[in-house]
Amino acid sequence: MKLARHYPPMPAVVAEVERRTRIKVLLSGVNRVPDALPLSSEDTVNLIEQHLLCKGSSRLPALIVAATFKAARIGRAGVVGDIHITIPGGSKMVTRCEMKNKAVQRGDIDRALQKIAAQGKHVQNYIFITTESVDDDIREYARSKYDETGGVEIAILDCIGFLRHFLHLFHRLRKDFLDQYQALVLHEPDSAVSQGLKEAFLALRQAAESAD
Repeated sequence: MKLARHYPPMPAVVAEVERRTRIKVLLSGVNRVPDALPLSSEDTVNLIEQHLLCKGSSRLPALIVAATFKAARIGRAGVVGDIHITIPGGSKMVTRCEMKNKAVQRGDIDRALQKIAAQGKHVQNYIFITTESVDDDIREYARSKYDETGGVEIAILDCIGFLRHFLHLFHRLRKDFLDQYQALVLHEPDSAVSQGLKEAFLALRQAAESAD
């Protein structure tokens, strides 16, 4: 009788199993007490700020904003800009959001308006959400485009400021936001959000919830 050979697992398979195991273990430490008081809005902002400070976080601002829209059940679609917002039941794109992991410059505003014109679709509001500070002259340049474009309003918001306003305005959605953000982070391919960044968020959330 010929015995079957047992080959050792391939390194890539072993590494994948280990990654999934680490995520599973970290997930088990999140929401351990079902009826526990959710993190406050400010604690949630602090948690996200810590995650943004981690290495390789350039994709996170887009996920932060996407999570707010998902939590608030705002319609989304996309071509120009990272996120588009639609009025429920309507057919027109009315707002587009573009995330920037750097300071917004005049050229960014000009390119956004060129893309809008090239698409030939009606846009009432184009929002830049940036991880950097916003200079007053850039805000003024954006404001000046309203009349020139016949009513396209350009807004420039910093990412954390946007999130803070959202969480205080929709206070009851703060846990929904965090759950949506977690799901988006974990769903991203490792090429966009690394395994380390995924593990870091779960560890940070676990620590924040344990502190309460």
